[in-house]
Amino acid sequence: MTGEGSAVANPAPNAAGLPIALDAVGGDHGAAPNVEGAVQAARAGVRVTLVGDRVKLHAELSKYPGAASLPLEIVDAPDVIGMDEHASDVRGRKDASINVAARLVKDGQAAALVSMGHSGATMAASLLTLGRLPGIDRPAILTHLPTRNGALALLDVGANADVKAVYLAQWARLASTYLRVVEARENPTVGLLSIGEEDHKGNTLTLEAHALLRSMPSINFYGNVEGGDLFKGTTDIVVTDGFTGNIVLKLAEGEARVLFSWIREALGSSARNKLGGLLVRGGLRAVAEKMDPGTYGASILIGVRGLSYIGHGSADARAVKNALLRASRAHQSRLIERLSSELSSSPGH
Repeated sequence: MTGEGSAVANPAPNAAGLPIALDAVGGDHGAAPNVEGAVQAARAGVRVTLVGDRVKLHAELSKYPGAASLPLEIVDAPDVIGMDEHASDVRGRKDASINVAARLVKDGQAAALVSMGHSGATMAASLLTLGRLPGIDRPAILTHLPTRNGALALLDVGANADVKAVYLAQWARLASTYLRVVEARENPTVGLLSIGEEDHKGNTLTLEAHALLRSMPSINFYGNVEGGDLFKGTTDIVVTDGFTGNIVLKLAEGEARVLFSWIREALGSSARNKLGGLLVRGGLRAVAEKMDPGTYGASILIGVRGLSYIGHGSADARAVKNALLRASRAHQSRLIERLSSELSSSPGH
């Protein structure tokens, strides 16, 4: 259920622009889904730089007829930070694929970084190599949850377990600009996740954050929202600490999987139910599409001085393709330039 909202207002990919740097050996399944997804994105018009072991990547590309004519290139990176290794390894392994991809963005040779690999390593490489946007203390992972009204932008969902109220205020500004620039949502509403709608409800963090958010003229602050409001689409944005946000995200994803397993069991329990299943199959497929992480591809690490997208380690080729498409559209929307401009023009909170 992760990912981003509708891209209807985004421009189409442009193969003539800068490529997207893909950590092509990261993730649970290595190069295979990354290369396949890159081929699909290239066929849709996105330039992609595959970063990883050159020999392995050439071998994977050879499986796709016509790949040589696509806007794909390979940059060699002999090392890879595995999913079971420490994010701190980023500092001492300059030839790791995630570090090489981040440097391509830093040096202006790539428009964005996309990785389905180690999320902690991706965050560390992005922060160390790209740095932070002006006025931002900590970047956050912004993801989208499907709601009754479309999609909700939720942050942070895992980058920062321990936070200060000022971080939530900064993230509200980042997310508001993001929705305006990339998704053409004017004056998006911001909610603060708490245990009650009343202003006085919550812990010390939420009470301090509430006061800060209420005083910010640059955002459209709705007030507190409860867990039950998330899927109603009460607000366009919800801010919370990364500890709580990650639990919310994984709970939602886990509940969606269980719910669909129950539905499959129920529809297969009798001949009559199987017939009913055939009649509703199209509708169920549409619902499953909204709840599938592969539909959205990856989540943006917002607050760093460059575009960085973090996907699921278990991502398939479809998820990789969609992540590359989203990164390309965010670049064409000049998201980083707009974020920098807005943060500079209205300093403080």
